[in-house]
Amino acid sequence: MAITYKQAGVNIDAGNELVKRIKKMAPGIGGFSGLFPLAGTKYSLASSTDGVGTKLKIAFLLNKHDTIGIDLVAMNVNDLVCCGARPLFFLDYFATGKLQVGVAEKVIKGIVNGCKQADSILLGGETAEMPGFYASGEYDLAGFAVGVVEKGSEISGRAIRHGDVLIGIPSTGPHSNGYSLIRKVFSEKELKKYGRALLAPTKIYVKEILSLFNKLGNRKKDISAIAHITGGGFYDNIERLLPADCRVVVKKDSWKVPEIFGIIGRKGNVPEKEMYRTLNMGIGMILIVRPAIAARVASLLKGARVIGAVQKGKKGVDVV
Repeated sequence: MAITYKQAGVNIDAGNELVKRIKKMAPGIGGFSGLFPLAGTKYSLASSTDGVGTKLKIAFLLNKHDTIGIDLVAMNVNDLVCCGARPLFFLDYFATGKLQVGVAEKVIKGIVNGCKQADSILLGGETAEMPGFYASGEYDLAGFAVGVVEKGSEISGRAIRHGDVLIGIPSTGPHSNGYSLIRKVFSEKELKKYGRALLAPTKIYVKEILSLFNKLGNRKKDISAIAHITGGGFYDNIERLLPADCRVVVKKDSWKVPEIFGIIGRKGNVPEKEMYRTLNMGIGMILIVRPAIAARVASLLKGARVIGAVQKGKKGVDVV
């Protein structure tokens, strides 16, 4: 029987519906990061908050806690650079039923490591010990990142137009999304077998993207949008950026999908569209750029390649 993300317990459509309802109360949300203009300056603050989901369950199973903090930082700072912002600082929230100092220390070391990779700093956080709330030996994590971007240089997707090109940057694995599906597909023995691939830290793209901005100079304006491929996969994360008359075609044969994704799909008999809506399939970040700079952008980003284009049509995404 085919396994879907919804059958694994995660309803993406319900999540999207909640976002629609929240937008009615707070119209400014919806991007990868929120922007707050600083009055009297030429800058806006950018902010993002996220966790690492049930990837934590793999860390518990393998008793490996030194890299999950990198994932936490990555999920936040990667969202910041999608709007063109440079990360400044990071805050974490660590909650557990009974504090195990050694475990918590390993987690925080990973967070500090992630901040260094993002040229950011860990400015503070909260450790909450809540007896009876979490299963023995388990904890939860949340993060909050703040960055800065010059007014007028924000990247939002509003500049996307027909003919733009999609540049995909490789991921290091599933990153921090789709783990409820993965845990539904694999037995405990299989989770241990593939543990190294499943716990590979989420790639932090900050330095690479900021370096690209610097090298492009004035041509940075030819970057129409940046999408972090997280929950919702290719379909939701790209579509949320598109103008009403733009349709994106992603060519799935334009990159080699890492083996772990094929194993997940075959073992769970997961429909192909479900795979591309749930997992990153080996592409962790996508830049949508003008054709004139596509080749240069791809050459400046390690392992990057052209994976699709924007066409005229009804707003949406096709993976072909």
